Amino acid sequence: MRKLYVSALLLVLLTSCLGYKELPVEYDYSYKGNFKKYRTFDIMRPIGLADTTMVNEIVEKSIVSRMKFLGYRQSETRPHLIIGFKMYNDSLRFNGYDQPEIEEWIKSQDEDIAYEARKLDLKTGTLLIQFFDRRQNRSIWQGYATTLYGSINFNNDRHLRNAVISILDKYRFMAEGFAEGSTASLPDNDSNKP
Repeated sequence: MRKLYVSALLLVLLTSCLGYKELPVEYDYSYKGNFKKYRTFDIMRPIGLADTTMVNEIVEKSIVSRMKFLGYRQSETRPHLIIGFKMYNDSLRFNGYDQPEIEEWIKSQDEDIAYEARKLDLKTGTLLIQFFDRRQNRSIWQGYATTLYGSINFNNDRHLRNAVISILDKYRFMAEGFAEGSTASLPDNDSNKP
């Protein structure tokens, strides 16, 4: 049964990548993030005047789909993570950070490492996705993508989905308890033995 589950998971991964063109992505994160302790999320909604650069059905659906794939549950009531995004049509200078890869940092979780600030010149058509820890009231992870040869076409659904996938491929943390829960529910082959 476990082989069937793993095979199905691989099939989903492979088919989701068809037509996918990975974009160059940068990301940075807060050393205060509890990346292995989050279970729920929700999408940030702008209040007041509608900011069309922060509302897009394709981007939202792609984020929700990816987060559910990682085992997170969407919740409007006190979610652990609030995920916001913004589409930048113009070029911009952005503050980023040189940091260890997040997978390396998570092993030690050393909060004393210095943040090495750097200026990034992002081309037109940049998508930014930010994860906020609701309890800490701070941004704990952000990823941003633009293309090398032009801008992300925000009117093209495929471009938007590719941008979201490219960015969220850099966030590789499953929801707390998800990996254990998915295998724990599978029947043990030896359970019928006396």
